[in-house]
Amino acid sequence: MSDSAGGCPEPRSAVTEAEVEALVRGICFKTGPPRLLGVEVEWLVHELRDPRLPVSPERLEAAYAALRTVPLRSALTVEPGGQLELSSPPAASLMECVGTVSADLDAVRAVLREDGLVLVGLGHDPWHTPRRFLREPRYDAMEACLDRTGPAGRAMMCTSASVQVCMDAGYEEPGPLGHVRRWWLAHQLGAVLVAVFANSPIAGDRPTGWLSTRQLRWAQIGTGRAGAPVLDADPRGTWARHVLDSPVMCVRDDGGPWDVPRGLTFREWTRSGTPRPPTRDDLDYHATTLFPPVRPRGHLELRMIDAQPGDDGWIVPLAVVAALFDDPEATETAYRAVKPLAERTHGMPAPHNPLWRDAARVGLADPELREVAATCFAAALRALPRLGAGTEVVDAVRTYRDRYVARGRCPADDLLDELCATARGAHPRPTHPHGKDTSS
Repeated sequence: MSDSAGGCPEPRSAVTEAEVEALVRGICFKTGPPRLLGVEVEWLVHELRDPRLPVSPERLEAAYAALRTVPLRSALTVEPGGQLELSSPPAASLMECVGTVSADLDAVRAVLREDGLVLVGLGHDPWHTPRRFLREPRYDAMEACLDRTGPAGRAMMCTSASVQVCMDAGYEEPGPLGHVRRWWLAHQLGAVLVAVFANSPIAGDRPTGWLSTRQLRWAQIGTGRAGAPVLDADPRGTWARHVLDSPVMCVRDDGGPWDVPRGLTFREWTRSGTPRPPTRDDLDYHATTLFPPVRPRGHLELRMIDAQPGDDGWIVPLAVVAALFDDPEATETAYRAVKPLAERTHGMPAPHNPLWRDAARVGLADPELREVAATCFAAALRALPRLGAGTEVVDAVRTYRDRYVARGRCPADDLLDELCATARGAHPRPTHPHGKDTSS
């Protein structure tokens, strides 16, 4: 929502309800040929010698200060609980995106390793309880707001991590790459991506009963904050209404504590003008406090994928999404494959419907999700060479398909197997998830 548009209100002038709707409709879906791709990779930061040991805020601050001196092409940011995020610049190809982020991650890992720290790809921290690292007005307000719906908000803020894929909204015209089709497909295929890449079955050192505990936490936050709108043939209008009718997280104040209103929607704020009239800046900020699984910001953010194991695990979901959305043949295959799944949503928005709950809870143990995932991976593997993907990327997707999708498994199943082995005494030494020995 940071783009400007001709004739728009000044950032600090009051906006009316009609102006808000026009702004959202004009800015959140930038249609045109799908050309650009991006990825945001979040990581937990753990002790290299023993991941169960907490990392002190002082050590994190020192490490992050050192990282800020490292030249990176990706934007480096820190999440409320101290998680690290790298956001790639928009790339003209899959391989450009992979190359940029891989080089930046190598540089980041080298700095952290000097301080005995390591990046860990998990959707939810299996050991540590939520602890705020950042003390800023935004996160103070977010915590106060989310606490009203229970502890899930703090877990989301402080102990979760994801792979977020960003892609162009698509053509204005109908068709496989049109923005209406891509919007619909992102919400239906999103459940398949949750199931395929689930990687967070443990919290408090115990199984939660969900393969993607991260996705469970998002659902627990509630529909107003983390839900999608109802899908129809007018994504712009639907999203504009959703933004207007979603609750305001906070009213910012440069001179004092931020107000955290209870139950005030942005539409009601424009009508009442209290505690002060909302501005264009307030609208831009409000849009950043909504966390649906697919968020339009000119482009589309796919936010439902758990952080992945290994140094390069994030490349597989990036490549699969790029293939299924940017190659017309693969897009058509995916669209036909997921259409039957739409019946299981019962018309309810993601992620608060039976399809998304089943995906997060049992993953590819669900036969229908497994079949659709197999179809989509086969389509992606055919499409990736057409998109210019290198052999190493295609091989990574194929290996993932063979290890997980073909067997009805996901990385969360490996974590649960390791937890059972540890309980039987098979791994007496502390290990990182997915078997990386940390005793040396």
